[in-house]
Amino acid sequence: MQVFLQLGLSFVLLAAQCTPGAAVPSSQCRRQCGTVEIPYPFGIDPNCSLAEGFDLSCKVQDGISKPFNGDFEVLSMSLTEGTMRVLNYIVANCYNTSTRSMEFMGRYTGFVGQPSSPYRLSDVQNRFTVIGCNALYLIADKNGTGYQGLGFSTCRNFSDLVDGSCSGIGCSQTMIPKMMYNYGIVSSDLFNTSQIWEFNRCSYAVLMEATTFNFSTTYVSTTKFNDTNDGRVPMVLDWAIRDQKCDVAAKNKTGTYACLSSNSMCIDSVNDNGYMCNCSLGYKGNPYLPDGCQDVDECRDNPCPSGGVCHNTVGGYRCSCRVGRKLESNTCNPDIGLIIGITVGVVGVMVIIMIVVFWGQMIIQKRNLNKVRQDYFQQHGGLLLFDRMKSENGLAFTVFSEAELVQASDNFDNSRILGKGGHGTVYKGIIKNNMPVAIKRCALVDERQKKEFGQEMLILSQINHKNIVKLLGCCLEVEVPILVYEFVPNGTLFELIHGKNQALQISFSTLLRIAHEAAEGLSFLHSYASPPIIHGDVKTSNILLDDNYMAKVSDFGASILAPSDKQQFVTMVQGTCGYLDPEYMQTCQLTDKSDVYSFGVILLEILTGQLPLKLEGPEKQRSLSLIFLSAMKESNLDAVLVSYVKGQESMELLRGLADLAKICLDMCGDNRPSMKEVADELNRLRKLTTHPWVRLDMETDAESLLGGESTGGYQIELSGYPMGESEDQPINPRSSYYAR
Repeated sequence: MQVFLQLGLSFVLLAAQCTPGAAVPSSQCRRQCGTVEIPYPFGIDPNCSLAEGFDLSCKVQDGISKPFNGDFEVLSMSLTEGTMRVLNYIVANCYNTSTRSMEFMGRYTGFVGQPSSPYRLSDVQNRFTVIGCNALYLIADKNGTGYQGLGFSTCRNFSDLVDGSCSGIGCSQTMIPKMMYNYGIVSSDLFNTSQIWEFNRCSYAVLMEATTFNFSTTYVSTTKFNDTNDGRVPMVLDWAIRDQKCDVAAKNKTGTYACLSSNSMCIDSVNDNGYMCNCSLGYKGNPYLPDGCQDVDECRDNPCPSGGVCHNTVGGYRCSCRVGRKLESNTCNPDIGLIIGITVGVVGVMVIIMIVVFWGQMIIQKRNLNKVRQDYFQQHGGLLLFDRMKSENGLAFTVFSEAELVQASDNFDNSRILGKGGHGTVYKGIIKNNMPVAIKRCALVDERQKKEFGQEMLILSQINHKNIVKLLGCCLEVEVPILVYEFVPNGTLFELIHGKNQALQISFSTLLRIAHEAAEGLSFLHSYASPPIIHGDVKTSNILLDDNYMAKVSDFGASILAPSDKQQFVTMVQGTCGYLDPEYMQTCQLTDKSDVYSFGVILLEILTGQLPLKLEGPEKQRSLSLIFLSAMKESNLDAVLVSYVKGQESMELLRGLADLAKICLDMCGDNRPSMKEVADELNRLRKLTTHPWVRLDMETDAESLLGGESTGGYQIELSGYPMGESEDQPINPRSSYYAR
C-alpha cells in the first residue's frame, strides 16, 4: 500500500472556532475578490467576517485576484443553500516502465478539519471519483466518522471504455457519508499494470462535485484529466454555524445568534449539527445582516389571475377582482350573488341613473383617450399627412390606428420579433387581405424629429425603388411613432456571408449582384430623393433579401434625412462599429460619403468572408479595413481573399473590386466616389463575369478616378458591345474605362 495523503495541506481556517460574534461588519469591508462575491458572514479583511472560521484570503495569481480558503481556491458560495465551491487537488499514480513500479505524480492533497469548523464535505453533491484501469484507492475519515470506502475501476482493453459512462469500467464514483470534515486517500499497487501501461500509465482519485464531471476516454489514455486547472477540480462544502441547532440558538438572540435580520428564519443544517439563516418567505437578501432581508414586490411578476389586481403586502401579496367579480379557485368569476342583489334592489330610476353614470364614464374615458391620441397625432404631423393624402389621391401610404397594428402583430408578441436594433424593434404582422408586413416600433425620438415627422413620412413614402424596402404607412396616435414596411422574407446579406444562411453557398457572382443592387438603392437615396436621404447605418445586416435574393436596403428612417442646419452636428455616435466613417468620428457630421465608407466595408466582407471587427487578437488585426488596406499597400491582396472567391473569379476582377473598396475607404470623404459612381463601377465589374470574351490587362500608369496614385486600370477589348454602350451606339474596338 502507498499513502498519497499525509493530511499535510489543510484549510487553515477550518481548525478555528466558528462561534459567531454579534458585531456588524463595517461598510468599508471589501465584498468582492476578482469576480467572486464575498457575502457576509464571510470576509477577506480583518473584522469583516462573522467568526474566524469564515475568514478568507484574497490573493493575486497571474495578475488575477482570487479568494482562497486556506490552500483551496474559492469559486463561489451560496447563502441560501449553505454551500461553498472550491478547487480540490487530484491524486495521480503513474506506472514507471523503468522501475516497473507505480510512482506518485502531482501534488499531495487533502482536506483537514475539526468538528467545530463551519465546513463539512457535501455528501449530496460530491462523489469519490477514481479513473484508470486496475486502479484501487481507499478514502478514509479516521479522525471523524471513522468512515472507510473503496474506489475501484478496471478495464482490459481501451475499447472497453465509453465516453460519459462512469460505472466501473475505467471510471467509478462512490458516495460518502454525512458529517465528514476531513479525509485521506490511500492508493494500492497490488494490481500489475504492466500489461496495460501502453494505453493507461496513470490513474487518478479525487473527491469532487459530481455534476461537473463527465468521463472521457482521453482521461485514461493521456494525462488530460490531471491538466485541468493545474490538477484541480470543483468540490462542494456544506457550511453552517456549528455546535447549536435552531431551537437552542434562537433562544440566545441577544447574544451570538447569527440571524440578525428581523425578516429571517433559522434552518437546521442537513449535514451534521448546526444551523443556517434564510430570509423569510416573501423577502430576499442577506439574513446575517440587520435589515438585510428586504420585502419582495411579488406584483412585478403579476401573479394574479387574468382580470385580477395585485396588491403587494409586507412579506407577500394579495389579489382582488373588479367590482362584480370575486376570487374563486384563483380565478376572477362573476359575483352572482352581488349581481342579483343589485338587480333586485335597484329599480326604476336608479337603474336609469346607473346606466347614465356608466355610459358617462365610458364617454369621458373615451374622450380622454381620444384627446391623448389626437395630441400625439398632431404632434407627429398627422394633419399635414392627411392634407397631402387628400390632395394627392395617388399617394400609396396608409395611416394605421394603434388597434390595427396591435391586432396585426398579436399585441406585439415576442414570437413575432424579426429583429432588434438601435432604432427600434421590428415585428412581423398580417394586415388586411392577409398581407405580411414588417412593423417597426421606433425608439425614442427628440423634439425636432417629432415636429418634422409628418413631413419626413411624406418624403419617405414617395421613395419607390426596387432595391429599397418600401414604407407602406405609419401610426401616429402613439407616443413614439410606429412604421409599417413591406415584408422581406429571405434574411440578410450578413446571414448569407457569416451566419445561418452561409451553408447555401451562394456563388460570388450572386454576391456581386446583391452588392450592385444595394449600391443602386443607396445611390437612389443620395441622388434622386428630395431632399437627399443619408442612411447612416449601412451594413450587411441592413441589406435584406427577397424571395429571389434581390437586395433591399432597410433600416432608414426619419432621423436620417440630410440636415441643412447646425442640427446635423450630433453628440451621439450613429452607426455600427466596424462600419463607421473615421471622418464622421472626428467631425460628427454625417454625409453621403459616410455611407460610401460603410459600403466599402461591405465589399471587404464579400471579398474576405470576415467580420468587419474582431474583439480579440492583436490591435492591428481587429479591424478588417486596416487589415485590407495594409494588404493592398503591400500588394498582397491574395492573402486576405477568401478561398472560394479566388476559385470562382479571375484575379483581375477581384483586383478591380478591391480597388473600388480601397477608394471607398479613403480617410478623406472628398476623395471617395459617390454612391452612383460605386453602383456604375459594380455594374461594369458584373459584366466582366458574364462576358467570357472580355480580356483584362492591367495598366499601371493609367490615371484612375480611384485616387491620386494609380492603383491599376482595366483596358477592355470587346468582340461585342463595350460595357455601358447600347446597341445603337457605335462600337469602339478598344473601349477603355477606369474604376470610379
